[in-house]
Amino acid sequence: MPPTSLAPASDDPIALTRRWLERAVIGLNLCPFAKAVYVKQQVRFVLSDASTPEALLEQLAEELVLLRDTPAEQIDTTLIVHPDVLQDFLDYNDFLDNADAAVEALDLQGVLQVASFHPQYQFAGTAPDDIGNYTNRAPYPTLHLLREDSVERAVAAFPDADVIVERNLQTLETLGLEGWKRAVGERDS
Repeated sequence: MPPTSLAPASDDPIALTRRWLERAVIGLNLCPFAKAVYVKQQVRFVLSDASTPEALLEQLAEELVLLRDTPAEQIDTTLIVHPDVLQDFLDYNDFLDNADAAVEALDLQGVLQVASFHPQYQFAGTAPDDIGNYTNRAPYPTLHLLREDSVERAVAAFPDADVIVERNLQTLETLGLEGWKRAVGERDS
């Protein structure tokens, strides 16, 4: 893994992703919708062995079809953790256009969407070390497959969905980088 990874290469990528989900996403309430599907065991974790973007795209298409064809009560969302491909954030970010094209090619726009997490995630116009980038930083490059109807239901049930991003930034600014590391149990490497 590149030195900017949030996890040492010797650790289990799925275990580290679960820990990040539990401690950061759910623990810090970065996504108020995540806890319900996680507790109900409706999150599918997939460890990709893809070593090329093409292989990852093929696996993404397979997982999109599986999610489409599986009842939400069994799998509501999927996290594809891909530690061996697209480790560079700019390459990963470029790949997201291909991910969106796969959704369209499978005629799943409006049904499924792909969100993104990466150890080097950087929002446009921010410095690499901006604490706000950590809202989308995961231990490994990860594609998050979501059902549009689940997202719509969650947003409708959450009174102030528009304030989530701002609240997340405030949470991370209050924590700071050292607080983030403690919260997610990140080790210095």
